Amino acid sequence: MTAVELTEYMTFKSRGVQFVPIKVFEINGSFQVAIYKGTLSEFDILVKYRQKIDGVWSRIRTPKHIHWAVDILIKLNEDKVKTEEFLDFLLNIWHNTYPIKNEMQRTEMLRTEFLLQDSQDMIDHYEELSNKGEYSIKFLILLAKLLMIQEKTNMEKAFMFKNLLEALRQKGDIFSVVSIASHNGR
Repeated sequence: MTAVELTEYMTFKSRGVQFVPIKVFEINGSFQVAIYKGTLSEFDILVKYRQKIDGVWSRIRTPKHIHWAVDILIKLNEDKVKTEEFLDFLLNIWHNTYPIKNEMQRTEMLRTEFLLQDSQDMIDHYEELSNKGEYSIKFLILLAKLLMIQEKTNMEKAFMFKNLLEALRQKGDIFSVVSIASHNGR
């Protein structure tokens, strides 16, 4: 699809309001991730995606922490050492993520180079984990970065994403991980 077609395909209506993405990414031919202006704060972003399953694109979905947390649990079961390294990588990103405070920052932070190209070495390093679980590493890195930016933009001292990463990294029991991941913040 062209950029225009992707934008049209990821446009949706909710409660009579049309949401047109400000940025769309296509990942591995299997995911389309769109970013929209959100409504929770001045520079809030809203993240949605579609997933190609059996050759058919899903409806537009809102990613939930529980979805990627379950995928990480599967990856931990399949390759504990590599997945723990990946979680350390994501925790490092968390500590270096800052909120969007103005339009110029939003433009910069939502660039492909900022979100993915600076992580290409890590995408390559952890690529074998893409064959375990549902989600590719490239999709998880993009989703994680966007959710971190979203969370910190809406509440700079936010901690839920970090707590979930730490619970997964510290081999938290399933109840703890699911409890943190299913917190209703959005």
